[in-house]
Amino acid sequence: MDKQYYEEYYDLERNHWWFRARKKIIHSLLKKYIGRQNASVLNIGAATGETSRMLGDFGNVTSVEYDKDCCVFVKQKMDLDFIQASITELPFPGNSFDVVSAFDVVEHVEQDAQAVKEIFRVCRPGGCIAVTVPAYRFLWSYHDDVNHHVRRYSLEELKNLFKDLDGKIIYSSYFNTFLFPPVALTRMIANVFPSAVKRKGSGSDFSYSGGWISSSLFYPVMAGESFFMKAGIRFPFGISIVLIFTKGSDT
Repeated sequence: MDKQYYEEYYDLERNHWWFRARKKIIHSLLKKYIGRQNASVLNIGAATGETSRMLGDFGNVTSVEYDKDCCVFVKQKMDLDFIQASITELPFPGNSFDVVSAFDVVEHVEQDAQAVKEIFRVCRPGGCIAVTVPAYRFLWSYHDDVNHHVRRYSLEELKNLFKDLDGKIIYSSYFNTFLFPPVALTRMIANVFPSAVKRKGSGSDFSYSGGWISSSLFYPVMAGESFFMKAGIRFPFGISIVLIFTKGSDT
C-alpha cells in the first residue's frame, strides 16, 4: 500500500460506506458461525486497524500487517501494536489461534495457495478461518492497480484454494450483489474512458464513491445483504466474495 493511500485508508476504513457495510456483513457472519467472545484471533493484513477493533468483539486480537510504514502509522495513530510479517510466512507456531481472518488480503499475494496454507497452519483444530477477496477478473480496473492486487477471483477459484485442506467450508458467497450493476458499469466505463471518472487522492474507486449522498444511498443497500447472508442465503454473483472454513478437529 502506498504511503499516501494508507493515510487515506485510515479515514476510509472508518467512514466510507463500503468499508462500513463490509464490516457489518463480516461481523454478522462471524457472530453466527463463531459466536464466542473469548477466542484468540489473528487478523492478517490488518491495514489501519479498524477490522482488528471489530474483531475485538470475539476475543483477544493479534494484528499482522506486511507494510512496515503502515505498522508505524497505526502505532502513532492508535497506539496499537502490529506485528510486521507476511501472510506467506507467519511468525507463529502451528495451531495457535481459534480464529484467523484475512479480509481482502489474499489477492495481493502471488503465492495465494501458500498464503492459505499458512492461514490453515496457524489455525487450531476446530477453529475458524474467514477470508474475503474481490470478485471477477473482468472487473479489473485502475482501482486494482492502486491497491496492488495480483488477481480477482471467482467463487470456485477461491474454494479451490481450500479443497485439499482438512476441514470444510461452512459458508461461502458473493456479496455486494445489489450494487453490482452500477459498480460494474462504472468500472467498465472508467476502463474505456479513464477521463470520464474523476478521482481524488490516490485514485482508488473509494475516492469518487464517497460523500454523504453516496453513503446514505449505498450503505443501507449493501449492509442490508447481511440479513440474507446471516439467514444462510448465498448470492450467485457480486463484487466481493466471503468464505468461512472450519479446520478439521483431527489435524
